[in-house]
Amino acid sequence: MAKRTKGEGSVYRRHDHPTCPPAVGGVRPAHRCVGRWKGALVYVDPLSGERHRAVFYGTTAGAVTEKIKAARARLDVDAPPGDSKMTLAAYIDRWAATTLAASDRKQTTKRLYAGLARTHLSPAPMGTHGLDKLKPSHVDALILRLRAAGKSTSTIRQVYTVLRAVLDGAVRDQLVGRNVASAVKRPKVETTEARHLAPADVRRLLDAAEGSRYHSLLVLLAGTGLRRGEALALKWSDVDLDAGTVRVRGTLSRVGGDLVVTKPKTEKSLRTVPIPASVRTMLKQHRRDQLHERVRAANVWTETGYVFTTETGQPCDPRNALRALTGAAERAGLKAIGLHTIRHSYATVMLEAGTPLKVVSELLGHNSISVTGDIYGHVSDGAARAAVDRLSDALGW
Repeated sequence: MAKRTKGEGSVYRRHDHPTCPPAVGGVRPAHRCVGRWKGALVYVDPLSGERHRAVFYGTTAGAVTEKIKAARARLDVDAPPGDSKMTLAAYIDRWAATTLAASDRKQTTKRLYAGLARTHLSPAPMGTHGLDKLKPSHVDALILRLRAAGKSTSTIRQVYTVLRAVLDGAVRDQLVGRNVASAVKRPKVETTEARHLAPADVRRLLDAAEGSRYHSLLVLLAGTGLRRGEALALKWSDVDLDAGTVRVRGTLSRVGGDLVVTKPKTEKSLRTVPIPASVRTMLKQHRRDQLHERVRAANVWTETGYVFTTETGQPCDPRNALRALTGAAERAGLKAIGLHTIRHSYATVMLEAGTPLKVVSELLGHNSISVTGDIYGHVSDGAARAAVDRLSDALGW
């Protein structure tokens, strides 16, 4: 055998299997291990400083040598010589308890990621694969299974995003040399037209909510396009009734059983939104009603400063707001209505009135104008006709 270069490791014919028979008279009997080759590579762990020995097998000396060279190349870039045999499910448990928990993601996002990983990645067959055995084709198979199960395109992309984050953690922890999910194209999300209501239906919905504790909230949503959590996080210090604006500084949601206000997902969500005169009038009356309620509650009241509160001054549960909307929709004879439907209705009216897409995007707090375009790419026949008529008038036709 040719002389090995430095760092290549030792390569020799394998006769160390426990079932290998001993040589008799200098001749080794025929056995399945005969013709197999084994190689070893000693290296120093860059993190612990400890010496380790990696072993490789192959049918030829050249095959083993190539494996050792590949391992050496990985060590040269501070990657492990070989991938961990830990199962994906076992690593997900570690990742969720450490990497995910320590990240600066919002608590709601952490819960979502952990739930998606537990539901779609940890179970067999995906979760039973060792990290060292994972291939891009396994990721492809996962996507196909999710599609066959009828999962939405957005759910499929979320699962892929979580898997990629998990394997990024495995690469960082030096358990694998590469993230196999990065070799798979990110699944596309089908764009569907946002469900919205005509202005007359919005009025019917608000009329049906008259008398509800959440009527004022629904009026604000219809007049500003705020997200539910953004509106419920508003404090009176965020409302300028003289200027007719509200300042969005956070979003209220339930995290681990508690109602907490967190920063919005993107910086663009931090914004100041003008309110119509009718909404300003409503908020003034709402403020007076809240002060009267505070007097009636006496020492039971807790001053939190929120615009929308319970009878004792505590912030409102977002789930109760949804229940109030659902009840109003049923009374109004409207089906498949959610709080985001009001937001979509606000945006649609603005766009069909000729408001530039960039302005609507800023009012909604979208991260980019492309997001707004993807969601509200539709236009009504009436709006299209009005646009053509304006063109004709401009050209003098």
